[in-house]
Amino acid sequence: MIAENPALAALVERLRDANASRRPLRLRGGGTKDFYGESPTGEVLDTRMLAGDADHEPTELVVTAPAGMRLDALEAQLAEHGQHLPFEPPHFAAGSTVGGMVATGLSGPSRARAGSLRDHLLGVAMLSGSGELMRFGGRVIKNVAGYDVSRLVAGSLGILGVVIEVSLKVLPRAEAEATLRFDMKPGEALAALHVWGARPLPLDASAWWNGNLIVRLRGAPAAVHEAGAQLGGEPIDAAAAGPFWNALRDHADPFFIAANEAIEHQDAALWRLSLPPTAPLLALAGDELIEWHGAQRWLATALPAAQVREAAAAVGGHATLFRGRDRSAGVFAPLPAPLRLIHERLKRAFDPNGILNPGRLYPGL
Repeated sequence: MIAENPALAALVERLRDANASRRPLRLRGGGTKDFYGESPTGEVLDTRMLAGDADHEPTELVVTAPAGMRLDALEAQLAEHGQHLPFEPPHFAAGSTVGGMVATGLSGPSRARAGSLRDHLLGVAMLSGSGELMRFGGRVIKNVAGYDVSRLVAGSLGILGVVIEVSLKVLPRAEAEATLRFDMKPGEALAALHVWGARPLPLDASAWWNGNLIVRLRGAPAAVHEAGAQLGGEPIDAAAAGPFWNALRDHADPFFIAANEAIEHQDAALWRLSLPPTAPLLALAGDELIEWHGAQRWLATALPAAQVREAAAAVGGHATLFRGRDRSAGVFAPLPAPLRLIHERLKRAFDPNGILNPGRLYPGL
């Protein structure tokens, strides 16, 4: 495979040289998620050289795509066959790549129902820090035995290897879709979502902000119609609903625009709180947006990191500093000593000299 692919061969040579001299490399695709994680360091290793078309098998509901392929190009190819990436990966800006999608492991509005990117990752090919080509998982759904390393790569921010290509499970687009709006306070919205979640409703996505609960129904036409009649609310026209969900996915809606402006001009930060869906409101000062039926909550605040993390931990969750100028408290929740040791051993196994995105996930890794 390496000899037949000049771009891959050049990448292997670059890795081997860097590994021999222990020169750190900063893995980068479209750069649309440079803000995420700890501050990147090292010489840029541009993975967009690993471009090309995806190998899509519509009847098998599987697609294999090169890491340098643009995410919008992959989605367009799937759409030609009426299929999509059900976890709705965020783009954030033009140029987002498949490799960056996997490295960050982020999922969009439908994650609560469809599952995460990690749940749909079937296999991955990647280069270790020493330039060794490794393959994990496969190109079919029932193909994984033993420890599933491919899913370990999702969200690892490139510290374990350079992703070359990935195989993903895809799904047909829903036959019908409807978006509804409700006037609700946050506590009322959470209570309603808990009740609706216990019923056989095609509830695909939800978002509460500024007194409005917006929900999306997806499924068979009869099921969507019946659910809409049961729930009530104000129907939102498809011409407005589509852009709303896309803006929410890509953090281009008013909440995230205001949060980013606060970060630029004030001592504020945007926190991503991962909580049990049944967790109560945390009553933290700041502006809050609730997604995933209560399981993901965004908080734009100037509160100290320790206070935010303690509040999330108290209800069984954790907090990630998603955007912010001051990262001195760490971007991700601190690891307990045993879990930190596992991370360190994995890093040494895949990247013994620590040249790949050093410190991007946690300082020292």
